[in-house]
Amino acid sequence: MNDYLESLNWRYATKKFNSEKQISDADLNALLEAIRLSPSSYGLQPYHVFIIKDKELREKLKAASWGQPQITDSSCLIVFANNTSFDSDLIDNYLANISNTRDIDLNNLQGYGDFMKSKLLDLPDNIKENWSARQTYLALGNLLSAAANLKIDACPMEGFEAEVYNELLGLNDKGLNTSVVAAIGYRAEEDDTQHYKKVRQSKDLLFTHI
Repeated sequence: MNDYLESLNWRYATKKFNSEKQISDADLNALLEAIRLSPSSYGLQPYHVFIIKDKELREKLKAASWGQPQITDSSCLIVFANNTSFDSDLIDNYLANISNTRDIDLNNLQGYGDFMKSKLLDLPDNIKENWSARQTYLALGNLLSAAANLKIDACPMEGFEAEVYNELLGLNDKGLNTSVVAAIGYRAEEDDTQHYKKVRQSKDLLFTHI
């Protein structure tokens, strides 16, 4: 645990990346597996993740991200796109996955499926979209922790024009919306931010033991 906490103290929202230093395929695959293993409500994972290395596309995304250099200077850009809505297919596909993975008769999962459908399917689309967007932040948290553990730098970002991202990535036709992005790579030596002391609330202010 001490090593994990040290990694969390080491990480920061990297402002300047070393554009010459790239993440290895093995490390990138490890980060993607951390995203894949992330928890989500009911385990449904109502989102899709884009791993963007294409330089031309990233230049366009940078323009839609207030010109922030992390978009183009990092090793790659991770875009989390949540479902804008969903129907019973989301739940039925998940149940089929459970059945195949755990070798359980699909009929034995009908009760669980009916429960999820009763809680989710009648929600208004704006509530569904808000709920699915929140799930992407769980995956983002796993990515940031895994990256810190591997001593890979990351910068989670909300400063972008989602509608432009959606257009450039063709998300509108897929029923997806860009919720949050993360630039990952390695910090530049001249990034002074890495030397700043981490500022967080004290334990006394943040926690209440009952």
